[in-house]
Amino acid sequence: MSDDSLDTPEREPAGPETSANEKAYWSQNIRLLWTLMTIWFVVSFGAGILFRDFLDQFAIGGYPLGFWFAQQGAIYFFILLIVFYSVRMKQIERQYDLDD
Repeated sequence: MSDDSLDTPEREPAGPETSANEKAYWSQNIRLLWTLMTIWFVVSFGAGILFRDFLDQFAIGGYPLGFWFAQQGAIYFFILLIVFYSVRMKQIERQYDLDD
């Protein structure tokens, strides 16, 4: 049995076109991550600590808003960020033809 009988597809080396496509994909991916991490920091540190006194002027369910954000609101917001990240990454992967 010769090696020619094995039907193994050979990959062509990636050209400059693919490299530019990959760079654009990763650039968009990293930009999205930095944006969401900044929002995450502002919500967790800002709403729960820095802006707590201002937010305590308002109430949700009888609790001061600053306290609510520090205890529960930030968690809900983080879940929304995860869902947004997942949806947005699917769009980015489709844009660069990397989806499954």
